[in-house]
Amino acid sequence: MKESQEFLYPAKWLTKASTGEKIACELRMRMISGVIESGSTLTENQLAAEFGVSRSPVREALKILASEHIIRLERMGAVVLGLTDKEINEIYDVRLLIETFVFERLVKLDTTNLVKELSKILEMMKIAVKYKDAEDFSFNDILFHETIIQSIDHSRISMIWDNLKPTMESRILLSMRKRFKEDYEDLTRIVDNHELYIEAISQKDRDLMIKSLHQNFDDVQEKVDDLWKSQQTFSKGLEKE
Repeated sequence: MKESQEFLYPAKWLTKASTGEKIACELRMRMISGVIESGSTLTENQLAAEFGVSRSPVREALKILASEHIIRLERMGAVVLGLTDKEINEIYDVRLLIETFVFERLVKLDTTNLVKELSKILEMMKIAVKYKDAEDFSFNDILFHETIIQSIDHSRISMIWDNLKPTMESRILLSMRKRFKEDYEDLTRIVDNHELYIEAISQKDRDLMIKSLHQNFDDVQEKVDDLWKSQQTFSKGLEKE
């Protein structure tokens, strides 16, 4: 890939990625940010020339994006579908379901090591705020939640998370870049909310977790309550079986 080119996706996040994965990450960012609009046509030759690669990694990138349903493959290229508001809301619905499910599992587990690991990640987030590094902050924000999800060792939940992660990662990074520039003071609230997450997990306190979910998903508060009640009902049903 052309090293001199300006990319939206952080190169330091791609050290272990194949060339096709790198192209997919960059194209995804452009689509989600609106740089590449829905309805646009992408050709293999055009992308190969732009990224300075052969058509083989371009095909790999397009297959990845097609599996995420944000493009439709065409002969020798693709049409950009993008994400509708409904699809974005559905992604956050699933994330809420995952996090409420995971917390109910954590209530029954020893979370000592998890709390220590989350505290370390939170310190990295604070350092990123201090040095106004939106990329490091975003990376550790995603890592924080991923660490919680992976802590229950649930392969199917991890698969769902892995499916959601690329889109959420792009949206979080774009949002944090904007927030660091336009609403820097709000980062204190975000850090405080992650401290609340840790406290809720440490104390296994459902009320604290509900509060932290409200603050983290402040535009979908009714869904937080509904999903939390549904998850508790589901968990009680499992305990009776």
